[in-house]
Amino acid sequence: MSSTHIYSAFDEELKYLMRRISEMGGLAEQMVSDSVRALVQGDSALAHKVISEDVIMDAAEREIGDKAVITIARRQPVASDLREIIGALKIASDLERVGDLGKNNAKRAMAVQSAGIPRKLARGIEHLSELALVQLKEVLDVYSTRSAEKAKSIRDRDDEIDAVYTSLFRELLTYMMEDPRNITSCTHLLFCAKNLERIGDHATNIAETIYYMTTGAQPEGERPKEDLTTDVGAVTE
Repeated sequence: MSSTHIYSAFDEELKYLMRRISEMGGLAEQMVSDSVRALVQGDSALAHKVISEDVIMDAAEREIGDKAVITIARRQPVASDLREIIGALKIASDLERVGDLGKNNAKRAMAVQSAGIPRKLARGIEHLSELALVQLKEVLDVYSTRSAEKAKSIRDRDDEIDAVYTSLFRELLTYMMEDPRNITSCTHLLFCAKNLERIGDHATNIAETIYYMTTGAQPEGERPKEDLTTDVGAVTE
């Protein structure tokens, strides 16, 4: 078998990984968007749809993992080719987690459906989700272009989502303190807000992975963080 044929087959395998990552990214974006819409509109059917799509994300991650392992074993890539495959594995893991967070928010949407959400709080959730989705879309675009400069720029903007999350966190706590009847619904919204903030973190993880895939180095400096909610207690899920 000629070296040209070997490289052609290897290129096709890399293109396959890129295509599957792009498909996972598109589904992850849709799941997050739909979960927030289900939350704000009280749409249980849409929430169920998001929850059911999680199995597709899980299967896609496993498929990418299997393909990556086979490609490494068969081609024994080095340098940038190896970074390409390892990067695909890491990005698939982050996208699968984004899908999980969308699924979790869809479950929260079903839990608060009967009580409804105050419009002011709904706007806060929508704004946070818009920031997270813009960051996710931008980083998926960078995955296609492999721009190290843009990847670093996205990574350095992580504090914007953190600041909005901190503001919403404090607003939700105020609602809970003003009226104990708000505690249940606001607790669900706290978890939803934290999930959206984490989606931003995963987008930032992907940006760092792309930077490494492109340059072979990690971005310099600490990742900027503006999540100040630990001052009043952490929200985890």
